[in-house]
Amino acid sequence: MESILLLIVLVMLIMLGAPVGFTLILIPVVYILITDAAPMILIPSQMFSAIDSVPLTAIPFFMLTGELMTSATITDRLVELSQRLIGRMRGSMAQANVLVSMFFAGMNGSVVADTATVGSLLVPAMKRSGYPPAFAAAITAVSSTIGGIIPPSIMMIVLANAAGVSVGALFAGGIVPGIMIGALLMVINHIIAKRHNFERSEEPFSLKAIAIVGYKSSFALLIPAVLVGSVVFGIAGVVEAGALTATIALFVGLFVYRTINWDNCKSAFVRAFRNSAMVFIIIAAAGPFSWLLTSLGAINDLEQWLLSYTYSPLLFALVLVLFIFLLGMVMDSAANIIVVGPVLVDVMVKAGYADVQAALVVVVGFLIGSVTPPVGVAFFTAGAIANVRLEKVAVAMLPYLAALFVLLFVLIVVPGFTMFLPQAFGFVK
Repeated sequence: MESILLLIVLVMLIMLGAPVGFTLILIPVVYILITDAAPMILIPSQMFSAIDSVPLTAIPFFMLTGELMTSATITDRLVELSQRLIGRMRGSMAQANVLVSMFFAGMNGSVVADTATVGSLLVPAMKRSGYPPAFAAAITAVSSTIGGIIPPSIMMIVLANAAGVSVGALFAGGIVPGIMIGALLMVINHIIAKRHNFERSEEPFSLKAIAIVGYKSSFALLIPAVLVGSVVFGIAGVVEAGALTATIALFVGLFVYRTINWDNCKSAFVRAFRNSAMVFIIIAAAGPFSWLLTSLGAINDLEQWLLSYTYSPLLFALVLVLFIFLLGMVMDSAANIIVVGPVLVDVMVKAGYADVQAALVVVVGFLIGSVTPPVGVAFFTAGAIANVRLEKVAVAMLPYLAALFVLLFVLIVVPGFTMFLPQAFGFVK
């Protein structure tokens, strides 16, 4: 009963706009002050233990890579490449939105960064081309989930650290689901575009034009190739790969494209470190909160409840998807992955799933939650960029969200989609 009450308080505070990190740390502090259940020194001790991990130091490098890309106008080149690849397809700007998110995902690893960067470029252009603002915001928010699934992924690093799963295996396993999500969104885009007679580019499909734009974007595309390749093939660890790609992004911006100067370089470093600090605060604050849930028996109760459905694999998958969906509606995706993610991975492993598949399902599910109303941060960000009422964005997102949760169910019941590449690269036997 105590654990349920604490979760209700947590959800209410988050929905009222309280910072997630502050909320996570406030509840165990108040609980200890009232009950004297443990010495107060436990709070900083648990916070330190939560962030005392070498792989987590890769997060600032991924943040910096994304910021340097934006400062170097690399994203603009990716937009041009995506539009050329789409050609005269109906709803070409909506399709380019998805493609840009897929390219951008391989360089940043953040859903919010994807939404803000791609949205600031494409949402105004989509509105000028006659797309309803709510639709422009919806497809921008939903496609941004790819930013946390196609490697590198900040949330994969966080969950791998908490659940004891190989980061390289998760990176390899995230490629196929990320591509599947992109393809699914593009199919839905096509159906909606045909129904509403959305615009299409007047530029004909041209291999020569694609080759020219591809050459201009080649240095940008080098970043994800180096990052993912070095980790997946075991050439470098995730921290070294992050540092290497941040260096490449800086070199490309300074000496190849020559679009980075001292001012925007300094701003990129400041934004990257500030955003990294926000992530680390949530990770640290989740330590005492997880301890509190464990001491109250909430973690064990959740495990037993979910395991009670394992007699039917399909029913277990359905319950798990519904649980992730409901939790994503009321809690921040980062908090879900940090606090609840390791528990769900453990439950799936006990139910007979591979730890890599379990971790990927959890990451994909809670990242979809980052765009799920009413508290999805990408949902709010895209709505603000499009300057449209959030309830209209929520309605426009419904077909995409329904399809994504069906895909999540498929990822649970068909392990080949998540396990094929980890097995091919030797992470899993």
